[in-house]
Amino acid sequence: MTGKITLVTGGARSGKSNFAEDLAKKSEKSVVYLATAIPFDEGMKDRIKKHRESRPKDWITYEGYKDLHTLIQGIDKEYKIILIDCITIMVTNLMFEEDVCWDKISHEEIDKIEEKIKKQIKKMMGSIRENDLWCIMVTNELGMGIVPENRISRIFRDIAGRMNQIIAKEAEEVYFTVSGLPMKLK
Repeated sequence: MTGKITLVTGGARSGKSNFAEDLAKKSEKSVVYLATAIPFDEGMKDRIKKHRESRPKDWITYEGYKDLHTLIQGIDKEYKIILIDCITIMVTNLMFEEDVCWDKISHEEIDKIEEKIKKQIKKMMGSIRENDLWCIMVTNELGMGIVPENRISRIFRDIAGRMNQIIAKEAEEVYFTVSGLPMKLK
């Protein structure tokens, strides 16, 4: 048997994380929560604190955004569910590891960065399948708004959107949340 991937997407504050956590709770299985955020300011620190407080105390939490496939391979076999929150923050962190001028970066350099991120996503999904886990991934839907004014935002939107497409194509289930209401797309 191979693992299962469920993708939960939607706009900001659409209820994605709450829905994903509810899916995991309903399973009544041991959950590993992979948090990809870096607390870079007071607002993010407060969001992370609230997320931590809302999770069940028996969930194991790991924080990181890179080489998640290695982390997944090392998870104790008693855990059968992984909740990753969130793919778009993971993409952001991987992008900002690069020491480039985003206003002057060439299309070739962008393609190389995107390929590195894609490899991270593919390896992560491979580990989920190999270890027969159910992984619930949370990500932001970025393609429904206006075209961003600045270049880095457009680059981010494009890369994140393509990573979402890769995951959605391979996922067994995909949900789109709006105003706290989930809609099953796949």
